[in-house]
Amino acid sequence: MSTFAAAVARGKNGWTASELELAGLADIDEVVDRLRDAEPDAELSLLFVEADDQYLVILRLDEGEDLRVFGSDSAFADESRVGALLLADVETPALEIDELAAPRGGDDEDEDERPAADPDADPIGDVELLADLGIGSHRLLTLCGLEGMLPSDVTAEICQKLGCGDELEELREA
Repeated sequence: MSTFAAAVARGKNGWTASELELAGLADIDEVVDRLRDAEPDAELSLLFVEADDQYLVILRLDEGEDLRVFGSDSAFADESRVGALLLADVETPALEIDELAAPRGGDDEDEDERPAADPDADPIGDVELLADLGIGSHRLLTLCGLEGMLPSDVTAEICQKLGCGDELEELREA
C-alpha cells in the first residue's frame, strides 16, 4: 500500500511542511516523535497520511502534546500495517457518515444538492480536531465522504483553509 505522509507545522515564523517517512516505525509514539522532530518549536503540528488514494488519517499535536487522531475509514487499520499503527489506539467513534444526509436546522440546502457520501466509509476518531481552525466535524466528514474526492484533495483543501496550502503544494512538487 503506497502512502504519503506530510507534516505541516505552525510556529513563530508561520507554516512549514515536510514529508515524513513512516516505514519501520513500531508504534504511534514513534510517529509522534517524528512529527515533533519535524518542527520542534511548533505551536501546532498536523500530520496528513494518505494511503492508496483511499484513506486519510490526520494527527494533531498542540505544543507537542495532546495527540488527537481522525481517520476517514476504520478499514485502513485492517488493510495496512501503517493504518493499524496510526489507528490502533483510536477508541472515540466519529459521527456516522450517514449523518451527512440528515437535514440540518436552518439550512436552505435542498437534499438533492447535498454531495453523495461513500456509504461504506466508517470514519473513526476525533472529528472535532480541526474545529477551532475553522473546519468543523460536518465539513471534515463531508470532505472525506464526497464521491470522487481523493485523500490528497481533502488534505489540499484543509491546508488551503488553514493557510498552509502553498507549503503543502511545494512539498508535493519537490
